[in-house]
Amino acid sequence: MKFRPLVISVGLVALLGLAACGGGPGSPGRAAEHAQAPRPTNAPARPDSEPQAEPQAEKTTGEQDTTQAQISTFALDVDTASYTYARRTLQEGRWPEPAKIRPEEFVNSFRQDYAQPRDDGFTVHVDGARMPSRDGAVLRVGLQTRASDAAARRPANLTFVIDVSGSMAEPGRLDLVKQALHTLIDQLAPGDQVSIVSFSDEADVLATMTPLAARADLHAAVDRLAVQGGTNLESGLVTGYRVAADAFRTAATNRVILLSDGLANQGSTEWQAILDRVKEYAGRQITLLSVGVGRDYGDELMEQLADNGDGAAVYVSTPEDAEKIFTTQLPATIELRARDAKAQVVFNPSVVESYQLIGYENRALTTEDFRDDSHDGGEVGPGHAVTALYSVRLKPGARGQLAQATVRWQDPDTRSPAEAGTSVDVGELAGSVWDKAPLRFQVDVVAAAFAVYMRDREAFGLDLPALGEQAKRLAQAAEDPMVNELATLIEQAHTVAS
Repeated sequence: MKFRPLVISVGLVALLGLAACGGGPGSPGRAAEHAQAPRPTNAPARPDSEPQAEPQAEKTTGEQDTTQAQISTFALDVDTASYTYARRTLQEGRWPEPAKIRPEEFVNSFRQDYAQPRDDGFTVHVDGARMPSRDGAVLRVGLQTRASDAAARRPANLTFVIDVSGSMAEPGRLDLVKQALHTLIDQLAPGDQVSIVSFSDEADVLATMTPLAARADLHAAVDRLAVQGGTNLESGLVTGYRVAADAFRTAATNRVILLSDGLANQGSTEWQAILDRVKEYAGRQITLLSVGVGRDYGDELMEQLADNGDGAAVYVSTPEDAEKIFTTQLPATIELRARDAKAQVVFNPSVVESYQLIGYENRALTTEDFRDDSHDGGEVGPGHAVTALYSVRLKPGARGQLAQATVRWQDPDTRSPAEAGTSVDVGELAGSVWDKAPLRFQVDVVAAAFAVYMRDREAFGLDLPALGEQAKRLAQAAEDPMVNELATLIEQAHTVAS
């Protein structure tokens, strides 16, 4: 199909305006203020021109009329498993299961260029671009933490809980895990400690918490990992958390890292029982990283484990994925920058007719949850960027402040709350999403649109060939392997769908 910019743009307006789914160079806009004085409970920041209104009581998802719901609140999420799993299935010539497509994880898989804060909080970046339709626009909210110096981080207690059930015999599962663990053990710092638990029908402690001075013992424990039996995920996690709790160090980062295909079939397979245990240990400051592997993958369980365990969910299918996660990202992001982080965007009803958050459906919160510090949010590590896209319908002749974005989080150690925020005016929107918007902004829009198509098999006028043309153009401009990969995946999706 021949590429027609107008058709694509109109289709994208419809996509972002109707689909219930789900950066670029720039400074944080107006100066973000960290550790603001707390506002009264349930009194979020409001645009100057916005009349006072009763806070909404329900979580907002789908398209929202600002006369009924002008405040959007959600927990932050740094998961990327949905994108990586979709990539694997497309490369194998299969169409991903729609239920495993989460657009926000597609967007958050890509590099952003947000400015970093000077402290341990967040910068808040808000920008947007108009669509060719008279009243359509896309708003982007970007949140960024400061990267850390791996050499200067606090020591870590890492407990690896490794699935060795029969399903892990598939090439690219246990062999990939073992290779990654050997590499990671060689890269961890002298002050770190590691324990290793395997599980199949039952759990087996292969190494209690061991200092890195005894790396040979840890390598030997990894070598003993062998496939056998069923998948008693409950037993593995309970044992892993017990080992982690017994060796808990207050001056260290304490984390359980689960490596599994998430296909529990023994022990308690009722998710809530497992999730409750994970949440209990998260309250004791033992966080969880869930690492998914395998062609058949229990995506929903692994994601829920990460959410309840104050952690993140990732997926690996290649040695390159494993190296990125275990030898690059994990050592640099063992520490946390923020606990229970939440975002809130307040739209000005005199400017915005309606809005829709793309993705984050299972992270939606009520307005009251934002400043309720007992309510769970998301955990964010050093150097992480979190991006949220909104489709926005502007009122005719709209002028002035469009929205105010605020992030609230707790200090990982003291639990002291802090906030940062900024706003954006209609006049600050780029004139066109394709011609004048920042390049990273355009990549985010394409990634989100692709995810919507993958989930719903249609994008309200935006087809795969047209979307692929935009991705190819951006790949040439970005000189970024990830954007090249996105363009290739869109092409593969078109082949699978044909």
